Amino acid sequence: MLEKEINKRRTFGIISHPDAGKTTLTEKLLLFGGAIQKAGTVKRNKAEKTATSDFMEIEKQRGISVATSVMGFEYKDIKINILDTPGHKDFAEDTYRTLTAVDSVILVVDCVKGVEEQTRKLMQVCRMRHTPVIIFINKMDREGKDPFDLLEELEKELNISTRPLSWPIGIGHTFKGVYQLHKKSLNLYSPNKKEIADDVIAISDLNQPELDQMLGEHAANKLREEAELIEEVAEPFDLGLYRSGYLAPVFFGSAINNFGVQELLDTFIEIAPTPQGREANLRPIEPQEAKFTGFVFKIHANLDPNHRDRIAFCRITSGTFLRNTFYYHTRLDKKLKFASPTSFMADNKSLVEEAYPGDVIGLYDAGNFKIGDTLTEGEKLQFLGIPSFSPEIFRELENTDPMKTKQLEKGINQLSDEGVAQLFTVNPGNRKIIGTVGELQFEVIQFRLKQEYGASCIFRPLNFSKSSWVSATTPAAMQQFLKAQASRIGYDKENRPVFFSSSQWDLEYTAKQFPEISFHDTSEWDRI
Repeated sequence: MLEKEINKRRTFGIISHPDAGKTTLTEKLLLFGGAIQKAGTVKRNKAEKTATSDFMEIEKQRGISVATSVMGFEYKDIKINILDTPGHKDFAEDTYRTLTAVDSVILVVDCVKGVEEQTRKLMQVCRMRHTPVIIFINKMDREGKDPFDLLEELEKELNISTRPLSWPIGIGHTFKGVYQLHKKSLNLYSPNKKEIADDVIAISDLNQPELDQMLGEHAANKLREEAELIEEVAEPFDLGLYRSGYLAPVFFGSAINNFGVQELLDTFIEIAPTPQGREANLRPIEPQEAKFTGFVFKIHANLDPNHRDRIAFCRITSGTFLRNTFYYHTRLDKKLKFASPTSFMADNKSLVEEAYPGDVIGLYDAGNFKIGDTLTEGEKLQFLGIPSFSPEIFRELENTDPMKTKQLEKGINQLSDEGVAQLFTVNPGNRKIIGTVGELQFEVIQFRLKQEYGASCIFRPLNFSKSSWVSATTPAAMQQFLKAQASRIGYDKENRPVFFSSSQWDLEYTAKQFPEISFHDTSEWDRI
């Protein structure tokens, strides 16, 4: 039973640079999967509905994804779990953490812009974990780069081998569809932005004369030449290399016009890995183990503003999760029971009686969870690899409404538990320093503190550009360092000391002064 449930699941994340069309592709996958009947639009206007996966109020106002959405649906007897991540670089850390909860990734690339900065960073995280990657080159209905040039750019910039499994027929105004190289079939569509197009024509052989009639002689001959060239020069598709993270299958299409999405989805369920095991501090955990384990990779407060709820997103790693069953919270050393675990379809939630490895469930939380927490059936273990990364912008939090001090304290603690930003406490004075990856996070924090907690604040700039977790060869060396650098020491939420520096030179100079101290970029420096 457990083995059967594991084999029918695929859990993946969709990642991209902002505006590459990631949220649109997510919607179209849901559309093809039958999870929604009509696609919305990413950017809101009076006539159109907001994207299904963007549900937070600020996302609807700004037309961007700033929180990871979790969506599940069934397609051809496969249970697919999609984690749609923020594309905006200011929320990159949320994406990094989400990548710990998926077994594979679809990377969306804009054919006009090619590989962009955020694309490179996301691929670094995927490579670090050997996460299998499928690349979807989007917006082929626009005048973009030559497909062969794009393949070369992907290999060079992302340091990964590629193998096209579909190929575009034309580009921009001449774009007519995609040819499936691995299945030797041709699909032509009419642009249809709202619903699935019905006029799918399959041709099994490129040499069939019907191809010239449908595409025109010039386009048909060009497709034949390019398909032959790919078969000659491209690496053959190797399932093992893909699943090890070394070879990326490439698909071409236009998500907004439903071009190439079906091919992507059909191939994905065929080749993507089933739920994989995870490293824990005591031993590796495999999904087939009978006993339940899971870890929290995201916390979201006030998913429903009317109910002020707080939900922990838990990825099930092994065994079977059952509703109303006591499970062991290893960090708190206590047992918890969950009466209303939920599964997600963006902002729609449904009650879950049981869940299996690969599933992501929402656990209503009264403040028991932090990111990285582990649940088991009694074994005291901790899953690894959900670190915090060093922020890039630091500001001091200042309360502008003393009457709402308690609300501000509660709000900023909950938001940092969610991973919206990192919170550091500086003594004396219990000063609060917020660290983020980008400016937009401060705007989100202010907005949510006001909307959800009724608290007001401003942020004062600080002359820091990096925080480093510190370790020492001896306790005495640590105490000496903390005393000498007291004005630049803060403590994270786990009360671990952090050193603030103003530049790389500043950090290197301090390291020379204190040779017994080591400086680390991530909170899990001793585990990764």
